[in-house]
Amino acid sequence: MKAVFADAGYWIALVNPADKLHPKARAVSNSLGGARIITSEMVLTEVLNKFSGMGKAFRQTAVDLVEDLRSGSDVFIVPQSSQQFQEALLLYADRDDKTWGLTDCSSFRIMKRDGLDRALTFDRDFEQAGFQALLRDRN
Repeated sequence: MKAVFADAGYWIALVNPADKLHPKARAVSNSLGGARIITSEMVLTEVLNKFSGMGKAFRQTAVDLVEDLRSGSDVFIVPQSSQQFQEALLLYADRDDKTWGLTDCSSFRIMKRDGLDRALTFDRDFEQAGFQALLRDRN
């Protein structure tokens, strides 16, 4: 199975049992087999930001997640760079007809660069950009 890109919503749903997408995130995770997961430091920043105001336990859960991902070999984390930021900013500026955030623009650039077509996300913006959002039900 090809590699997949993991968006913030996936990580958030995976580690938060109260998240409405938690069961779907777990089910999709179990179906990935040996697929390599790629994410980015920008995505992980969004995860940390999401849990920052949810109390000490959630903050620690987010920290533990990031530390586990950084120390493991199952997930490749694309480091933040000035060039990556600039490329994302160019896409962000070019697509003023969309509601795409800067992190999503960065994710789209990474996915395009790495030839990825599937993302662990519920975010429709990934579909608008031409990718398959694996946490969405297919109609």
